[in-house]
Amino acid sequence: MLKIAPSILSADFCQLAEEIKKIEKAGADLLHLDIMDGHFVPQLTFGNPIIASLASSSNLLFDAHLMVKNPEFYIDSFAQLRICYFSFHYETVKNIPRMIERIKKNKMKAGIALNPETPVSQIIEYLSIIDFVLIMSVHPGFSGQKFIDFSLDKIKILNSTRKNRELKFEIEVDGGINSENIHKISHAGADIIVAGNYIFKHHNYSEAIKSLK
Repeated sequence: MLKIAPSILSADFCQLAEEIKKIEKAGADLLHLDIMDGHFVPQLTFGNPIIASLASSSNLLFDAHLMVKNPEFYIDSFAQLRICYFSFHYETVKNIPRMIERIKKNKMKAGIALNPETPVSQIIEYLSIIDFVLIMSVHPGFSGQKFIDFSLDKIKILNSTRKNRELKFEIEVDGGINSENIHKISHAGADIIVAGNYIFKHHNYSEAIKSLK
């Protein structure tokens, strides 16, 4: 069964606590947090205070996607905020094995995020030590973009590698996912689906999540 992780970047921030309660009741499995620093990507989103507030009002586990230049700065504090999945971009870390070790020591799942232009071959050597790979199927930093079709090839390569090497990492996909393309994404091997606009712009969150599952 697919895990569905609604991205709160598409939620109504004037009613954020209520929005989170609605998607939790609607059957979401995780809460996806897009952390942007205004440097790695041009947008600036939110940090620890808002995440701490959400942690006190939701039972969902958090999936933090760090689109930041120095993701290591967030490890210790995020470990205290019910973060379950912690992903950083391949381009932002020099010593990836050490980064993964630090994340796991803080009892979070460690993942590497890949921009659309970054090939899977760049992270093949780390697949045996990470918990998940986050495939960006849009360019990071902006919501509402169309799914990039060649992302399917990346998912298939990862899924094939996982089977051939008997590895256990999960495949997460983020960007432009809806009820029309979910079947081919799932069939390619995805395990976790991040959806923002499709869920939060839908008139019924429960129907939106069910249509993806």
